[in-house]
Amino acid sequence: MTDTEMGQAAGRAILAPSIHNTQPWRFVITRGSLELHADPHRQLRVLDPRGRQLMISCGCALFNARVALAAAGYDAVVERFPDPAQPNLLARVTLPVETSHGSTISHLNAAIDRRRTNRRPFFTRAVPPDVLQLLGAAASAEAAELFTIDRPEHRLATARLSRQADTAELTDPAYRAELRAWTTTDPHRGDGVLASTVAHVDAGASGDLPLRDFDTSGRGWLPVDTRSDHDQCLLVLGTLDDDRMAWLRAGEALERVWLELTRLGYVASLLTQVVEVAQTHELLRLELGLTMHPHLLMRVGQAPDTPSSPRRALIDVIESPELSRTPSRPS
Repeated sequence: MTDTEMGQAAGRAILAPSIHNTQPWRFVITRGSLELHADPHRQLRVLDPRGRQLMISCGCALFNARVALAAAGYDAVVERFPDPAQPNLLARVTLPVETSHGSTISHLNAAIDRRRTNRRPFFTRAVPPDVLQLLGAAASAEAAELFTIDRPEHRLATARLSRQADTAELTDPAYRAELRAWTTTDPHRGDGVLASTVAHVDAGASGDLPLRDFDTSGRGWLPVDTRSDHDQCLLVLGTLDDDRMAWLRAGEALERVWLELTRLGYVASLLTQVVEVAQTHELLRLELGLTMHPHLLMRVGQAPDTPSSPRRALIDVIESPELSRTPSRPS
């Protein structure tokens, strides 16, 4: 496999989801390897002071690279945190000598282009148990756990704690300023959350599970009624440990789950406020009886299509001697 083909895998990697669409990653292709580096300049210092969401975002990108290489016939070899002297070097991907025809993730490659963060109102259709079982197995395959919130008291507690966390964050002027910085109507900007993909928020806003209020200047295009309710399909993804390795693996698990549900015709949006506020994070563990550390709350269902998010140009995020300067298509 040439460096050009590695560059193609990196091009698939950058289509991954990231917190506020910050795309906090950088890829280096050298001597037959693909390195994933965190970009600390893109960390959300108010929302994510520990860097957990940054690490999860990078884990999603790493999984996309693995899928792309699997689709090319390679079962990639991944060294996570290969050099303690380089803390921002999160993973080094190399290839085995021979191609493999038994990859369990190559079928997800087409879903990379179709995956979206969908904040539109979901249809009132239940997610079947066999789909939930498949998603749980996908998370387990990446050293994570997926907890289905199905008991009424757990649903009510999750909604209550989510509203509490959302209120706590919105009352912080620094948090609101950070939101404004990462929300945009500029069609030429390569990062941030587009106003066309978020709900317009005013006094008529509804939904007992609050979506993040990106509509900081009243420019959201989607309907006020988000229909984000506690009786929808809600999943908590987490890991037994709560460190950088666990966060990176959680990102890989998240993307595997997201690509699987996309492949099956479902959509998702993330509700992470409840795990971002320390108090509600611990209360969620307690009230749901979780032994794992929850890293995100996911809403899964079916909804109309939503626009793709912008992406930075390949040349800005990938270092490679053979890289074309053609920008990547957004996803």
